[in-house]
Amino acid sequence: MSETPSNHVTQLLVRWQQGDEAAVRELVPVVYGELRRLAQYYLQAERPGHTLQATALVHEAYVRLIGNEAPVVHNRDHFFAVAARLMRQVLVDHARARNAAKRDGGVRLSLSDIAGMPIATDEELLALDRALEELARIDERQMKIVELRFFGGLSSEATGRVLGISRATVDRDWATARLWLHREIRKSA
Repeated sequence: MSETPSNHVTQLLVRWQQGDEAAVRELVPVVYGELRRLAQYYLQAERPGHTLQATALVHEAYVRLIGNEAPVVHNRDHFFAVAARLMRQVLVDHARARNAAKRDGGVRLSLSDIAGMPIATDEELLALDRALEELARIDERQMKIVELRFFGGLSSEATGRVLGISRATVDRDWATARLWLHREIRKSA
């Protein structure tokens, strides 16, 4: 995510938040390639034959992003974190829709390390989403770190900048959150 000049993206985001609709039109071509790479990263971990394509995932996240008022974002990294969260929500909503008729019997994700986890089925994505929702109730910062690191593909440094915390705190919370998620998902399996 280093090809786009950070200052230019940040300036466009500030203009957008100030109500400049032209800034949104300028922003999209500047960040589209990176958003598409982020979507491809997400979809690599999905089950084979997933019906969403990277382009559709980017477009759906974009529609959600501009659907309301301009989101409050502080910089380029924060923008991509918001986009990553929206893409996760799109994938979870897609999985829920596919499973609405099935109502699985409690299939749970089994993993040894969330950082390298492939998501093979919709049920596994839903199980991870349920675990993340529970983690958010316990420690919202840790849940945000998981979203930014795992789903957003951000480094510890970028995650720290987005959340306004040190890299050491990110690394400590990341390790704790992975252990907690692993335990919770194994316990529910």
